[in-house]
Amino acid sequence: MKGTKQSRRLAKQLFKSCQIDDQLNADRVRKAVSLLIEQKPRGYFGILQNLQRLVKLDEASRSARVESAVALGQAQQQDVRNSLKRLKGGDVTVAFATNPGLIGGMRVKIGDDVYDGSVKTRLASLSESF
Repeated sequence: MKGTKQSRRLAKQLFKSCQIDDQLNADRVRKAVSLLIEQKPRGYFGILQNLQRLVKLDEASRSARVESAVALGQAQQQDVRNSLKRLKGGDVTVAFATNPGLIGGMRVKIGDDVYDGSVKTRLASLSESF
């Protein structure tokens, strides 16, 4: 257990050292991983696993999936991109999709966070309140 805590702590320190202006730098991550593999310090495999988990979480928080009942126009897509950029404080990769089952509105998923403004969800919550 102690080795696990230590590898988590070291992975977190390594992750923070790979950031520039609170943005993860892919080149720094590659260099850090290659140095870690080359030097093979005690518990390096646990450190690599924890670092990979942190990188995946960061990547997931920087990508969004936007579902809407109808296809959004270019201006609407740009408005959504700008809003997500302001919300996350940096660049966000956005994928747009249509889901007619939403009836209206949209659902945005960023990492583990879901922002649901769809008519389907509102109707479901309204029916539960009765």
